[in-house]
Amino acid sequence: MCNREYKVMLGGALNVGVTPVEVKEIAYQSVPYVGIAKAFDFIHATNEILESRGVKLPLEGQSTTSPETRYEKGLALQKEMFGEMIDNMYKESPENQIHIQKYLSANCFGDYYTRTGLDIKTRELLTFSTILSLGGCEPQLKGHIQGNVNVGNDKVTLLSVVTQLLPYVGYPRTLNALRCLNEVIPE
Repeated sequence: MCNREYKVMLGGALNVGVTPVEVKEIAYQSVPYVGIAKAFDFIHATNEILESRGVKLPLEGQSTTSPETRYEKGLALQKEMFGEMIDNMYKESPENQIHIQKYLSANCFGDYYTRTGLDIKTRELLTFSTILSLGGCEPQLKGHIQGNVNVGNDKVTLLSVVTQLLPYVGYPRTLNALRCLNEVIPE
């Protein structure tokens, strides 16, 4: 989606009651999945739209961790959401790659998932949507399908997201998502 289309969709979201904090958190939630380079323009577009509507920036901070607590809190939330899968990821990680698992716990979960402004169910649904839209990330998509189930989002909800994203992501990514969905949550 280009910046212009994003601005139109963002305006529509604000018109139907999505709050400024929620739109900022939606943009921030994409960062660990698409990378800051891809999210940067959308974060700035979000600020532009909010300012044009008279919203005073910066908004109140939503972070709940510090550099000292982000790993601990992130790992705890990651284990709460995914259970023993996380212990297995740590055990199975080669020693020279364990730092990536620690970054995932501290950054993705500690820096983002622990934030206020959106609940965990919404954050996990956004993560599913983002990974689905990227394509080529089917192992992670399957993991986040299970994560969604673990936080209370059911197959009907996930199928609805896949259906809504179809015109934006095309049939190949949609069909891959359906295959993953049916593998993780059989009919």
